[in-house]
Amino acid sequence: MRSGLFWRAGAVLALCQLAGCNFAPDYVRPEAPVPARFPASTTGGAAAPAIPWQDFFHDPVLRDLIGKALVYNRDLAGAAARIEQARAQFRIQRSQRLPGLDASASGQRLRTPLSAADGAPRVTVDSYGLQVGIPSFELDFWGRVANLNEVARRQYLATEEARNTAELSLVANVAASYYAVRASDEGIVLAERSLASRNETLELAQLRMDAGLTSSIDFNQSYALVTQTELQLAQLRRTQGQALQLLQFLVGAPLPTALPPGLPLDPDAQLTRLDPGLPSALLVARPDVRLAEHQLRAANANIGVARALYFPIIALTGAGGYASNELSGLVSDSNRVWSFGAGAVLPLLDWGARRARVDGANAARDERETAYQSTVQNAFREVASGLVAAEQNDRQIQAQIRAVEVQQALVVTAHDRYDVGLTPYLEVLDAERNHFAAEQNLLQLRAAALQDAVNLYAALGGGQGQREIPVD
Repeated sequence: MRSGLFWRAGAVLALCQLAGCNFAPDYVRPEAPVPARFPASTTGGAAAPAIPWQDFFHDPVLRDLIGKALVYNRDLAGAAARIEQARAQFRIQRSQRLPGLDASASGQRLRTPLSAADGAPRVTVDSYGLQVGIPSFELDFWGRVANLNEVARRQYLATEEARNTAELSLVANVAASYYAVRASDEGIVLAERSLASRNETLELAQLRMDAGLTSSIDFNQSYALVTQTELQLAQLRRTQGQALQLLQFLVGAPLPTALPPGLPLDPDAQLTRLDPGLPSALLVARPDVRLAEHQLRAANANIGVARALYFPIIALTGAGGYASNELSGLVSDSNRVWSFGAGAVLPLLDWGARRARVDGANAARDERETAYQSTVQNAFREVASGLVAAEQNDRQIQAQIRAVEVQQALVVTAHDRYDVGLTPYLEVLDAERNHFAAEQNLLQLRAAALQDAVNLYAALGGGQGQREIPVD
């Protein structure tokens, strides 16, 4: 009867804590300190958060590299391990909201000493016990345990968002490195073609000089142009090797020396066009913004933890089982025992420690709010800069295409004028040098435009959407 009363009382007290007070401030998302619209925008595209990276990138070689990086990259694997640590800490803290249950069994044999005073004989005493009990369990009348649970939960969610941030950054970095490798590959092809052409010109200059048709000046100028092209070719190969090594590091697995051929370095061929939408979408799309908000909400809950210390910590203990001097018949009604207890602790004099904890928690929340707003501002800046870059990149590429066409026409004209003796050979060399530089600049502009588009995709929270993170 009393045992049943004990268990019912414990259950009632455990339920009471679920309806206790909570001294954490009501959370209100801070106002985003950014304009309502971006300074520039594009039309006709899709929302980046709704586009998985598999659909945003069209190049099959790049998609394969990103897929490998998400599996083998060591930094991303470390971020995943940190998630598991945070999840474990959250589950440990969550278990404190309900009373635990311990089972114990004991057996002891005690022999008393011989008493010289009264001549009492030695006695051997046996004792056995079996019981189930509730260890010290805090009744959460003031929400302290609930807020500690919320802190652990938000820290776990923040760690998950940190991993999402690392993943998005990895995708963008792999793509940027891939485009750098591809631009270097095409630059090397262009330089090798130019070098072959200039070696032919050098041979022709040698023949003309040997025949007395020209002076050694034309030969030396041709030779100087060949050496310049060789130097540029060596620099391009060095850049290619470094970009390939960076790409291999990001992927986390060995790569072939020469990547398979991919799609042309053209934004429309490589990528899906994006629509930036409104700045408010960044609050739910970018994982770093969500991370900052989880940290802010954890700091908000910590205020409730600190405030609850102004009230007594009430703990419950209890146990029930059996005890007997004989092992046989231990589990019987006549050997039943139970205990129940509760206690409260409230510091009377702490010299301002509790007040300091509340002040510190409030200051930490203010810091997190500032960090959140700074993260939102940075997100807005990255998107705005990316939109401006996208707009200007299109104009630069079109202008550079026209520049290449003009330089090609100048090369033809310079050769014609030299052949009829109207201009010195230096004009031909200058025209070829300018044409080669214009073609290299066009390659770099196209690669930079692709890299800027990828950065814009990441800045908009590409592929992140509004997915919910399961909390188990």
